[in-house]
Amino acid sequence: MTLNQISSAVVTAAPSISSAALFVELSISTWTGRKLDKRATADTLSNNAAASGAGSFHKKLLGDCAELDAVHKFVGNARTFHYASTMAWSDMGMRLVPTAHYAEYHKEITGLEQQFHQLVEQFLTAYQWAQTEAQVKLGALYNPLEYPDVDTLRGKFKFRYAYQKIPAVGDFRLNIAQEAQDYLNSQYEQHYTQQLNNAMAEVWQRTYDALKHMSEKLDYTDKQDKTTRKIFRDSLVDNVQSMMNLLVKFNITNDPKMDAMRVQLEDAMFGVSPEALREDDDFRMETKRKVDSILSNMKW
Repeated sequence: MTLNQISSAVVTAAPSISSAALFVELSISTWTGRKLDKRATADTLSNNAAASGAGSFHKKLLGDCAELDAVHKFVGNARTFHYASTMAWSDMGMRLVPTAHYAEYHKEITGLEQQFHQLVEQFLTAYQWAQTEAQVKLGALYNPLEYPDVDTLRGKFKFRYAYQKIPAVGDFRLNIAQEAQDYLNSQYEQHYTQQLNNAMAEVWQRTYDALKHMSEKLDYTDKQDKTTRKIFRDSLVDNVQSMMNLLVKFNITNDPKMDAMRVQLEDAMFGVSPEALREDDDFRMETKRKVDSILSNMKW
C-alpha cells in the first residue's frame, strides 16, 4: 500500500481545516565539525593512482567530540519528534499540527529548544580543549584557520519554530481584479485539497505501516525452534497504541472512517501488552488475526 493509493480514498472534497489545525515549521541548524581537505584528497587519489573526482577526504575537525556528537544526536531525536507529532503539508518544510494537539506539541518543542541550547553551551565550554586535542588527533591535517572562535560558532547553532494560521479556502484579500482573484482562489482550492489529501493519507500510511509491522512480528508459534522465532521489542505495541491517540488528534477532517478505525484498533489492542504477546501463543495469534482483519479493510 502506497501513499498515492491511500490519498484517492480519503478526502474527495476538502473541508475547511482553518480552525482545526495550524501550520508549523521547524528549522534546526548546527556546526557539522567536518571539512573537506583538498590537499588530503589530492594526496589520497595520487597515492592510490585514482582519477580526479573518484573520491574525497572529509576530516572531523574535533575528532570524536562527545559534546558535539550529543548535539547532533539530540537534533535527530528532535526532528523525529516533530515529524511524528505533525502531519505532512508542503515540500518546503511546512507541516500541520492539529489544534487539539497544539498544547502538548508546544510544551514538548519548547522543552526541546531549551535542552538544545543547554547541550550547545556544554559543547562550547568544551570547544577550546577539544580543539587542543584535535592538534594531536589530526596531526598534519590540523589547520588552525579552520576553527571559528566561540562567538562565531555559537551563531551556527539555531533552533527555530514558527506557527501560522491556515487561511480558509477563498480567503484571499488582494487588491487585484476580480477575475484574477477568482483564478487565485481556484488555484489555492486545488492546492489546498491536494495537500489535505496528502496529509490525511500520511496518517493512514503510518497506521498501516505500524499494523503491518505488528502482523509480521507476531507471525510465529511457541512450537517453532527458538532460533527461528521472531523477536520484537516493546515498542511494537507502543507504536500501535500511539497511533490510536494520533487517529484522534490527527482526524482534523472528522473522517468517520478514521474514527471507525480508531474504535477497531482499541478493540484489537484491549489488554495487549508485550509480555502477554510473548507468553501466550493463543493470545498472540488472536491479536494477529484482529490486526490482519483491520489491514484487509484498509486495502481500498
